[in-house]
Amino acid sequence: MTLPTRTYAAFLFDMDGTILTSIASAERTWTKWAIAHGLDAATFVPTIHGVQSVETVRRLNLPGVDPVAEAAAITAAEMLDVGDIEPIAGAAAFLASLPPERWTIVTSAPRALAEVRLKAAGLPMPATMIAADDIPNGKPAPDCFLVAAERLGVTAADCLVFEDAAAGIAAGEAAGADVLVITATHSHGVAMSHPTIVDYRSVAVVIGADGLTLTHV
Repeated sequence: MTLPTRTYAAFLFDMDGTILTSIASAERTWTKWAIAHGLDAATFVPTIHGVQSVETVRRLNLPGVDPVAEAAAITAAEMLDVGDIEPIAGAAAFLASLPPERWTIVTSAPRALAEVRLKAAGLPMPATMIAADDIPNGKPAPDCFLVAAERLGVTAADCLVFEDAAAGIAAGEAAGADVLVITATHSHGVAMSHPTIVDYRSVAVVIGADGLTLTHV
């Protein structure tokens, strides 16, 4: 495992699959929705991760389906299904070790759903969090990471993005940030051009006057 060696002004964390796992919850809800709309759930459900729900529905271009209304209904269903949501191993302690002004969450989930999932996982919600409601252009567009960095008073180029999904990785790259990929929820190995870690139990952060540096433990 090779970690980034430079020092960063801030860390930007995706949520689902990166600091917590809600994959089972999300896939249960989306599977029901897919079956109700005559879709092949086995083919469709793997495409939902890392992007805004409204964009997932919109790109299907289903006749007579309002993407905004459908996405709202899906979110409402997901908010009721949080029983098996849990943090990625070591995430709680790792986040707790960071200065609050040096990190935030950047998620494709609507804010209300993000709040419910973070609470279920026992993880903190930073005041500067960027959710789907805050950004008209979701991942893989870079907007979310650019705005998150701005809220922290830094540039995206001085940030390390923690991600797990292809859309988020692309968004981090487009924002000009470095990317570290969390593979805890990956069901099979994927060739990565970025450094990877399984979870947070093997890393710690050194806090210096000039920023944050990852190190092995």
